[in-house]
Amino acid sequence: MSITVVEAVYQNGVLRLAKPIDLAEGTRVEVVVTPKAVEQPSSRNVNEILDELTSLARVEHVPTQVGRDHDTHLYGEGDAQ
Repeated sequence: MSITVVEAVYQNGVLRLAKPIDLAEGTRVEVVVTPKAVEQPSSRNVNEILDELTSLARVEHVPTQVGRDHDTHLYGEGDAQ
């Protein structure tokens, strides 16, 4: 016996599967219903979220010649080829 998990939506008294499943017509099945939790929208506003994301990307010191000294920044002093 195999178990198949598939999402469904309950509409007008009928469970409608999100995708077809491989069953012969007339096959009897046992259904276990587990309602999915609906995610609640964040109580934070957009500016608070953007501030948090921006703080994650802060760099204290950015070399002024990153392009020119690319290999040195990546591989260390004297290791660039």
